Amino acid sequence: MDHIVVKYGEIALKGDNKAFFEHALMDNIKVALKGESIDAVRKQYGRLVIDLNKNSKLDSIKEKLKHVFGIVYFAPAYLVPLDIEEIKKKSLDLVGDEKTFHVKARRSMKEFPLTSPQINDQIGGYVIKNKGLKVQFEGSDLTIFVEITEKGAFLYKEKFPCLSGLPVGVSGKVISLISGGIDSPVASFKMMKRGCEVIFVHFHNISTTQAVVKDKVKRLVEILSKYQPKTKLYLIPFGDIQKEIVKNVNPKVRMLIYRRAMLKISEEILHKEKALAYVTGDSLAQVASQTLENIHVVRAVANYPVLSPLIGMDKEEIIEIAKEIGTFETSILPYSDCCSMFIAEHPETRAKLENIEKEEKFDSKTLIKEAVEKAEVIGF
Repeated sequence: MDHIVVKYGEIALKGDNKAFFEHALMDNIKVALKGESIDAVRKQYGRLVIDLNKNSKLDSIKEKLKHVFGIVYFAPAYLVPLDIEEIKKKSLDLVGDEKTFHVKARRSMKEFPLTSPQINDQIGGYVIKNKGLKVQFEGSDLTIFVEITEKGAFLYKEKFPCLSGLPVGVSGKVISLISGGIDSPVASFKMMKRGCEVIFVHFHNISTTQAVVKDKVKRLVEILSKYQPKTKLYLIPFGDIQKEIVKNVNPKVRMLIYRRAMLKISEEILHKEKALAYVTGDSLAQVASQTLENIHVVRAVANYPVLSPLIGMDKEEIIEIAKEIGTFETSILPYSDCCSMFIAEHPETRAKLENIEKEEKFDSKTLIKEAVEKAEVIGF
């Protein structure tokens, strides 16, 4: 097969902006297939087409396309001239050892002299005559797909489902506060699906097993980097700020002060990267810091939207997605989260903003500036 037909879904509904989304998807496909031998990625009314050549490695290309947001499915295909006799002959190349089949034809080029049912009948009769297969519309062994376009007919038999969503980058940049746990990588993945370029920020405490923590987070981000064309991770030293919080803040609310400080630091990264929002792995009432009251007092410090795509999901749902995207096994590796250190056994679950603001007695501006200056930046 010398082509791959790429089908998108939501992009088709974008009206006058459709071309912008199509070109973004084309660009992301080209980046994903960098190093692969292909001739072109082009637009062809209602679909994208990847032109292959004799050196193309189809298995490798298929695996990479499965990680590209915006694709509903793709199909390796033959391109045949707009001649029903040529189409009928080529359809035999799709037949293997199947016993039953049916044909599904679609015409985007309405000037073709046969209707879709007539194409189905002619190809079906030809396959029966030459291969002896039986027609079976439900649960058949083989489906022969035929797409009649203005530049030829695409014939294929396999559709490979993909991630759908929108091409990464079309919705702008966001800053993801990623921990080493299960939730925040899944939240980041879901924002990529909505077209966001995700920049990762992780806070570590040098008193924890620093190398282990960094390695785990880097592995998580590396997995997630398969889903977007370019990825950046900021590793922020949080130890000095944490010491000030431990010295000055009631243990019952330290977690909330930690999180407020993290948002303040992340705002510096947000400005630097020209991002427009934050992403967190919050799931309502999952832990003490994620009650409505505590979410409110933490986010009160944010000057930009805080997006939490997992907010209405339970843990089992989140775990299932983590397994599907490949982050779960890394997320469950043991490590010490800097947020969980030096907090009360029974933290506050109904914090009031005025009380939290009174607890922030230390001067954080200098410490925040130093943390940003000491950040380690890694590209993937």
